[in-house]
Amino acid sequence: MTSISNKAAIVGIGATEFSKNSGRSEMRLAVEATLSALAEAGLDPAEVDGISTYTMDNNPEIELFRSIGGRKLKFFSRTHYGGGAACAPLLHAAMAVATGVAEVVVCYRAMNERSQYRFGTGHTPPPMPTAETAHFGWYTPFGLISPASWVAMQAQRYMHLYGATSEDFGRVSVAVRKHAATNPNAWFYQQPITLEDHQNSRWIVEPLRLLDCCQESDGAVAVVVTSLERAKKLKQTPVVIRAAAQGAGDDSHMMTSYYREDISRISEMNIVAEQLYAQAGMSPDDIQAAILYDHFTPFVLPQLEAFGFAGQGQAKDFIREGNIELGGRLPINTHGGQLGEAYIHGMNGVAEGVRLARGTSVNQPKDVRNVLVTAGTGVPTSGLILSAA
Repeated sequence: MTSISNKAAIVGIGATEFSKNSGRSEMRLAVEATLSALAEAGLDPAEVDGISTYTMDNNPEIELFRSIGGRKLKFFSRTHYGGGAACAPLLHAAMAVATGVAEVVVCYRAMNERSQYRFGTGHTPPPMPTAETAHFGWYTPFGLISPASWVAMQAQRYMHLYGATSEDFGRVSVAVRKHAATNPNAWFYQQPITLEDHQNSRWIVEPLRLLDCCQESDGAVAVVVTSLERAKKLKQTPVVIRAAAQGAGDDSHMMTSYYREDISRISEMNIVAEQLYAQAGMSPDDIQAAILYDHFTPFVLPQLEAFGFAGQGQAKDFIREGNIELGGRLPINTHGGQLGEAYIHGMNGVAEGVRLARGTSVNQPKDVRNVLVTAGTGVPTSGLILSAA
């Protein structure tokens, strides 16, 4: 089987500021981040011949391409399932580059999900259901209308089976907010929290408290991918895409896979983990830092288990021992994550994964060689392993 491992590299990252009211259009944000990423790489916009994003971004690929001054677009893709596809554009870019379909691919995300609309509001089924939306009729009438309520069901089951507590979820929030507090680009810069703060925050949907839930943010992030061979001739030290994968598990539903034999696990992430380790020829012992998708804290625990950093039901113990903080076995979300930096639907996590591999994170752990990056959980998902060149 042909592998994409070590064929493509990330050569530029760019971002706008992260805010609650950007004051400009989502397309403007996308253009700013893209031009910034290209400038960092030392590439002209006219050299871009590929673009990749994922659903729930309101900026069409050809509109962005035209706005940056693109000339010939040879490859474009848009992956479904929202945040679960946060790493998928990098997979598609790596495949395009490895097969010669495109030479320079921009992956982007731009959203005004706080000022232009409220991203976390409740869901109402459309008047004309489709195969994808019909299942909302089974739980929306009973009050399961928001992402927080959907996650709460699985979190309760996990707690019941393994003895995890609200405080265990809170320790995730405390750790990433600690990292955000020293990141000048984070919304919650200089605003750490304590476990007591977490426990005193109001209930959203039990067992999720306010500080278990990610932000709604305005902002944009872009990443530039090209061949490893070409990357070595550009401005930045390349960050190699060692592995990239997507996955959907048994009986998948959008955030509501309640009919599986075990809803405490995230089947999709187990599938992604298996592929990533196989592609890269690695095991958990080879990973020094991770960006774990933290839209809701309870889903961080089964991710740690899916990737083998803790046994089934033992992630709470791994976290209690301080392993996810700086100086621990696996520092996670050193930028502050989506809880502390911003919720750019996972793309800001990809950018932090690049910084970690480069050795330039504001909270850089020691001796980082390989970085795991995951995408959204509860939906078909994706992931990456990034390495220093």
